[in-house]
This record gives sequence, structure tokens and C-alpha cells, in this order.
Amino acid sequence: MARTREFDTDKALERAMDLFWRRGYAATSLQDLLAELSIGSGSLYAAFGSKDKLYARALERYCDRHAGGLVALLENADEIRPAVRTALMQMVEADLEDPERGCLLVNAATERGGDPETVDRVAVTLRLLESTLAAALEKARARGELSAEKNPVELARFFTTFVQGLRVVGQARVGRSFVEDAVETALRSLD
Repeated sequence: MARTREFDTDKALERAMDLFWRRGYAATSLQDLLAELSIGSGSLYAAFGSKDKLYARALERYCDRHAGGLVALLENADEIRPAVRTALMQMVEADLEDPERGCLLVNAATERGGDPETVDRVAVTLRLLESTLAAALEKARARGELSAEKNPVELARFFTTFVQGLRVVGQARVGRSFVEDAVETALRSLD
């Protein structure tokens, strides 16, 4: 008879996400995961399949949570410029508060660029951000907030790329004024 699972897989996934986010995939050993989750290897394999599959689920959770927050902010925005500024400054503040952590999406793209599943998850998330930004910018253009000459898709791609660079620069600890100047310059692309 199969044993009943004796741990909360949702909490375990949350803790694994945090560990991968803090340390990265390669620097997180199976032993580290077992200790962090307070489970045995049999339980980890039964619940998640493997370290790779656990990482994939942790990355998916991160992307759903963080991209979902940005999507909600942009979809509910009355004005585009304050919404984009708010989103960018939230990232700046997160990086200033904990520069070592950075962004798990950026970390995944740079550390696991050879893993097709990771690459797919990163690409799906970036495309979601791009399409959400493009839709919000299109609405802003229809409301007259954005010049008719501005291309919402091109701007969305610029901001999607800018966000990833902003997260990398945040880990480099270049300081508040550096990143705030960059944000203000990026926002001028909406003029």
C-alpha cells in the first residue's frame, strides 16, 4: 500500500522556488533541497519527479506570480505612464532591497539557456509581458496618451527588454540614481 504524503507540496514548492531563486539551479544540490524542504529523496521524487522537474515548477510559479502582477497592473491602468513607472519602480525597489536575489526569470535565462524547458518558460513569460504591454499601449494610444506615430508592439518589445536589463543592473548594485535615471529615460520613449 502506498504511503500517504506527509508534507504540503505547495509549501515545499514555495520553499524550493525561494532556494533556487537565492542560489540558482547549479548551486542548489539535491541535498540542499531535501534539507530546505525537510523531506527525504523518495518524497521529493514522488511529489516532483526530479530536481529538474521541481525547478521547472518553481520557475513556473515565479513567472505566474510576478508576470501576473504586472499583467494585472497594466490591464487595470487608467493611464499608461504612471502604470509603467509603478511597475518599473517596483522592480527597482525589489532589487535595492535584495540585490543578490535579482529576478528568477533573468537568472533562469542566463544560467539555464541550454535547457529547452527553461528556455520555453522564459520565452512564454516574455511574450506574455510583451503582449500585455502592447495591448496597454494600444489602449493608451486610442485614449490619446500616446502619439499615433508610436508603435505599441515596438514599445512593448523595448520595455520587455529594458525590464530584463534593469533586473541585471539591479544585481550589479549600481545605485538608486543610476537605475532611476534609466527608468526616467525609458519613460521618455512614451512622449
